[in-house]
Amino acid sequence: MGRITDAVKHLIIINVLFFIVPQLAPNLGLQSMFALHFPENPQFGFWQFATHMFMHGGFSHILFNMYGLWAFGTPLEQMWGRNKFIFFYLSAGLGAGVIYTLVNYYQFNGTYDQLISLGLSGGDIQNILNTGSYNSQILTSISQADLQDFFATYHTPAVGASGAIYGILVAFGLSFPNSKLALIFFPVPIAAKYFIPAIILGDLFFGMTKYSIGNVAHFAHVGGALIGFIIAWYWKQNQFKRWN
Repeated sequence: MGRITDAVKHLIIINVLFFIVPQLAPNLGLQSMFALHFPENPQFGFWQFATHMFMHGGFSHILFNMYGLWAFGTPLEQMWGRNKFIFFYLSAGLGAGVIYTLVNYYQFNGTYDQLISLGLSGGDIQNILNTGSYNSQILTSISQADLQDFFATYHTPAVGASGAIYGILVAFGLSFPNSKLALIFFPVPIAAKYFIPAIILGDLFFGMTKYSIGNVAHFAHVGGALIGFIIAWYWKQNQFKRWN
């Protein structure tokens, strides 16, 4: 891959700084301020669609994302140029945040409408969201899992560059389809044109079912991949020149 390219290097530095500073100065509340909250949550701010992609939840989270940025972003920046790559990265990250939020909003409103149909007022529902407590009779019409998802959607902010990285993965696959890739726990080399779609389909499956392991924003991954595909495919079709 050669030396690390300028934009990739600077993006990694920015991500690392955004990871370190909140830990050194937790009282500043930067993690809460810059993470992407659900729009109905009072901590939500429109700037979070951009800032959330520079925040991370732990060392392994930022390590794998920055490795992906370096490994797959470097050849793309070498091919496209600095400015075009930065535009792509930010677009995929923003798109991931927007699509993730739209999916959450759709699911949240579905449960909200169910609660209204049961005779609960807006104040009653807000009390559920504030306290997590509710009348057990609700469970005859709404599952406990749906109520837990309802509560978690409202309170759990999204962080991480994963959406942007998924966009980069898709662009890499379109540009270098025969490159061999492998997972650490499944070290069998597979061509990018098969490997990357399989990963995205897996995220789509886990996002649409209850089988997800851990607190993973699957639809942010899918959203970043979708935006990345649209932009990379358009550029490939039109053979854009480098933006130096």
